[in-house]
Parts: sequence; C-alpha cells; structure tokens
Amino acid sequence: MFCIHGNHEMRPETIPTYTTKEWHGGVVYYEEKYPNILFAKDGEIYDLDGQKSIVIGGAYSVDKFYRLRNGFHWFEDEQPSAETKARVEAVLDRCNWEIDQVLTHTCPYKYIPTEAFLPSIDQSTVDNSTEKWLDAIEDRLTYKRWLCGHWHIDKRIDDLRFVMEDIIE
Repeated sequence: MFCIHGNHEMRPETIPTYTTKEWHGGVVYYEEKYPNILFAKDGEIYDLDGQKSIVIGGAYSVDKFYRLRNGFHWFEDEQPSAETKARVEAVLDRCNWEIDQVLTHTCPYKYIPTEAFLPSIDQSTVDNSTEKWLDAIEDRLTYKRWLCGHWHIDKRIDDLRFVMEDIIE
C-alpha cells in the first residue's frame, strides 16, 4: 500500500519506529513490522508504471477548532513546511518543471471545489496557503495528470482529478 500524507495523522518522518528505503526511484517511510505499508516522502519522484510521479502531501484541517475543542488529534505540521516547499521546488527545477503525474493531498487554489465546503465552517478561518502554493506550482508545471483527495469527492476538472471512491488504474 502506497500512502500520501494527508492532514489528520502524524508525519511519518516524526515517528521513531519508521525507517526509510528506496522504492520505485524514491525514498519511502515504513515500519519493519509492516513492510508493505509505504508512506511517500514529500517531494520525491516515483516511477509508478512508467509514470514519473511527484508526491506532495498535507493540507489544512478545516475542522481544526472542533478537533481542539473536543480533544481530537490535530497536528501543527499538517501542512507542508517552508523546507518541504523548497525541496519540492528544487526537485521540479531538476526535472525542468515537467512531470507525468502529480499526487497531492489537496488541490491548487483555482480548483477548490466550493460545492464540497462544509456549511458549518466559516471559510474566513480556513488557511488556504497550501492550495495557493500548489496554484503557483501548477502554473509553472507541465504535467499529464494531477490526482488529489482531500475534498472527499470524485470530480474531474481538465487534467486534475479529485478521488474519493473512484479506483483509477
């Protein structure tokens, strides 16, 4: 199983029982006890069935205040750090901003599906900095396909696809 960091879990690099190994041309995190559960490292490029695929995890939790108020987990490092963003951009520089596939947790700002907004969330409290950064990435990048899942919907816009229940080969 190949996993991308979302926003409601610890980052794998912060878990002491995880180690790294090379997998399909990139570095992944895993636990020796569960060697088939692999967590992508942000900014790595993996060869997935011949497709050069970059991974960028993380997003803001729109239910952050609910989680904090009710004692549920919330992780301060849920969004990509400045270091991660710089690493991603350096990797993209090395491949001349051309990639086959982009795998992110959230989407570029211009594609935010407003129809998926939760009515109980005041949108003025939502931090869209990751989406705005991905927007700048998308503006410069040449790619064939972009897949994301944070919004809990199945939808396609141009070469970007939100994936919740769909299974994509």
